[in-house]
Amino acid sequence: MTDSIQFDSRPNHADANPLVYKVALLGFGTVGSSVARILCERSNIGLRLTHICNRNVVRKKVDWLPPEVVWTESIDDVLSSGADIVVELIGGLHPTEDWVRRALASGKSVVTANKQLIAHCGPELARLARQMNQQIEFGASVAGGVPVISGLHQGLAGDDLFKICGILNGTCNYILTQIESSGVPFTTALREAQKLGFAEADPTEDIDGLDARAKLAILIRVGLHCNVAAASIVAQSISPIDAIDFDYAKQLECTIRQISRAELKGDTLFAAVQPSLVPLTSPLARVERSQNLVMATGVYGGETVFGGHGAGGHPTAVAVVSDILAIVHARQSRTGRAPEVTAKSQPSEKSPALTADFVTRHYLRFLVKDRPGIIAALATILDKSGINIDSVLQKPGCQKSHLPFLITLEECRTSLVVQALKQINALDFMVHPCLHMPIL
Repeated sequence: MTDSIQFDSRPNHADANPLVYKVALLGFGTVGSSVARILCERSNIGLRLTHICNRNVVRKKVDWLPPEVVWTESIDDVLSSGADIVVELIGGLHPTEDWVRRALASGKSVVTANKQLIAHCGPELARLARQMNQQIEFGASVAGGVPVISGLHQGLAGDDLFKICGILNGTCNYILTQIESSGVPFTTALREAQKLGFAEADPTEDIDGLDARAKLAILIRVGLHCNVAAASIVAQSISPIDAIDFDYAKQLECTIRQISRAELKGDTLFAAVQPSLVPLTSPLARVERSQNLVMATGVYGGETVFGGHGAGGHPTAVAVVSDILAIVHARQSRTGRAPEVTAKSQPSEKSPALTADFVTRHYLRFLVKDRPGIIAALATILDKSGINIDSVLQKPGCQKSHLPFLITLEECRTSLVVQALKQINALDFMVHPCLHMPIL
């Protein structure tokens, strides 16, 4: 799927100034209010805010917007208006999917920051946009203010990308870097993230990797031209990570981050979202707090890195306004008879077999009731599974009833380790299931 579809260059309404394009906002939260402020303060970019659609508009109204802006609680008021571009900043799938479809069907282009919408409905919405001779842009749906979507779609269009790897969730990154820097338990780091507004009251989407896998599905479609369902990508939680894991990671000259990665090999796409050990020499290891980073690797250009603030009102609003301007520039290019770029000129989408069975080194952290023969029992199961142990590390001074230690494995298929751990986690000396992470 492409993130830009060309359409008729003429505004769909009469306007005294044909160079001014009318914009309607759906949603006036943190990002929506930042978008409105940019549109009003940057009067030289040819955009005019005409409508704001939100629940409880009486409570939402602000005095810094021009009095001619129409506030409404009805989507029908927006769809029947003369707005050229509708900006969807509500989030979720309902009622946003219906509203976006109706906006495109009514002859309006759409800009959205809604990752779930694009991950689940992107191809269908792109087809509808083409049918209606409109555009749908979604650069803010991944990594907020980091221009990774446009970078993959345009800046790296000349390369043949085969791998994407990154940190796509600022909440998880904040929590992990707090555990790393302060040595606090996961629950403490989560509470602090919630207190500071980095995490939601219900952080499940973030810490269990569901937010990141929706973004990864979008990057796979845009960068690798593969159509995959977000729900089919393996996602693992960061909640089992403890301070001792960072101690062990440091001994391995690594740190721990939630990593979203995808690699296309022939007709197979390897993809997963999971906490992973990252070498300290990697750019991923230097991403702290709520920042995002994406690394794209191509056959010809090698590795390209995109990084910056992945969340927040102003950075995300910049990406939204940039998408609006991309639509305007496309119209102006058509007016100037520039060569038309259509979906037909984009690489065709592939539907490869999807798996999380990476071949990699592995980190296994155990918590056991100490007794003789534990290592021998684990080594026997691993050996029968065709897995070689690389090293064993144990932090001294821990309680015998809750003894943590680490085993690292040589490169092998992830599926072999998963099968071996089913046997290991059933052993009577195990206090908790083994924490299993890949070592990148």
